[in-house]
Amino acid sequence: MAKLTGGVGIGLRHPHFKSILESKPDLAFLEVHSENYFNPHGQSRYFLDQLMQQYPISCHGIGLSLGSTDPLSASHLAQLKDLVDHCQPVLISEHLSWGSINGQFFNDLLPLPYTQELLNHFSTRVEQVQHVLGRQILIENPSSYLRFNQSVMPEWELLNRLVDQTGCGLLLDLNNIYVSSMNLGFRCSEYLAEINTAAVQEIHLAGFTRKVLSEGEILIDTHGSRVSDPVWGLYQNYLEANPAVATLIEWDTDIPPLSVLLEEQQKALAYG
Repeated sequence: MAKLTGGVGIGLRHPHFKSILESKPDLAFLEVHSENYFNPHGQSRYFLDQLMQQYPISCHGIGLSLGSTDPLSASHLAQLKDLVDHCQPVLISEHLSWGSINGQFFNDLLPLPYTQELLNHFSTRVEQVQHVLGRQILIENPSSYLRFNQSVMPEWELLNRLVDQTGCGLLLDLNNIYVSSMNLGFRCSEYLAEINTAAVQEIHLAGFTRKVLSEGEILIDTHGSRVSDPVWGLYQNYLEANPAVATLIEWDTDIPPLSVLLEEQQKALAYG
């Protein structure tokens, strides 16, 4: 199994399967949404089997619902383990969020109160997943649109303590930090000064949408546009203190031609 010590990859999306196979762009890795590749006989898996011969693969999950009080899905974990065993990804990641209740799933990554109870619960779930997979996983910071009154610690502290309790790593999404900072009113510089950078093994860069409501303006983490200038600034500052971190250009909605993602990838390389 290869290791990533830097470089810039892109998220693998269906419209680009053939283009990547044919043009073979110079990419450090490809990141897949794990659940889209569970079916060993599906078209997505067919293309993944070809692409994994050319590129390291990172598996980025969106469906484990680690923050939920529902039991972890044994079938979901089994399918994830099959995928991991099959493609031997360089990184495996999930989100600091929840998305299910009583077996019903929401099509969203929902927020959590940052309390000691949540930390203990989430730590137990991460340990369960790591035990089943036999691998360390990374946990990604979410984009936030509200703050729970029950929270007793900032997000970075909860993530740092999660690392200490479980041995997991971190996936640091700089776009999410910027979106959350603008929505909730904290300083990105404080977040990045306090987060345990030794645990960060991957960076995500993406775009957001600005929405004006009657109550004011809000940023939405849509992953549907180029990386914004403020996020590029955060990335430059982060790399100055923490070089050689694997970076992903993430684009999930209004997916453009592959050439646009490669332009963003080259821009990220220039910062490194």
